[in-house]
Amino acid sequence: MKFYDCQSAPSPRRARIFIQEKGLKIESIEVNLGKGEQLTDDFRRINPRCTVPVLELDDGTALTENAGIAAYLEALTPEPPLLGTSAEEKALVANWNARVELEGLWAIADALRNRSKGMIGRAITGPTDYAQIPELAERGLARANEFFETLNQRLGNSEYVAGDHFSMADITAYVCADFAAWVKSGPTEAQTNTKRWLELLGDRPSLSG
Repeated sequence: MKFYDCQSAPSPRRARIFIQEKGLKIESIEVNLGKGEQLTDDFRRINPRCTVPVLELDDGTALTENAGIAAYLEALTPEPPLLGTSAEEKALVANWNARVELEGLWAIADALRNRSKGMIGRAITGPTDYAQIPELAERGLARANEFFETLNQRLGNSEYVAGDHFSMADITAYVCADFAAWVKSGPTEAQTNTKRWLELLGDRPSLSG
């Protein structure tokens, strides 16, 4: 297998953490998004969507979404379980992971990509250029701030994001919290449940990079 990564980007970081949590050793190939390497003909042959992460299997199959990569690696290496074990746990992990993506990560991405000078004409990832919409940046920031309050409320009722065990939902939420700093958002000191959770996760080696 080959893992196409970008050390500075949040989406491939999620897959990288998942791989490390599983204790897997997979060849990693760095794709420099800042230099536009994802838009080259060579990379388009691997992923026509021009995004990372990509997990290329031995038969050439390319998994281009975190959900697909996680599902494959969980089936390949069930321990430690990161997508839940019981029917309820699996449902909660999928539910909360989706909420963190939709309400948190994508909101932050809108805030960043629609106002960053370095992303003029590249407001959406992928092969097509899209113009920035400043109003989406403002809305994204508001949605991100709302999400962190939702996360704090959830963590007042649950040790981890999806329940009693560390999971993919925690990986996504942790990356989201770090990514939010790019738009001067993120958990506040008043959100003490989230602070407790961040401290709980602080010693995990996979989250340090």
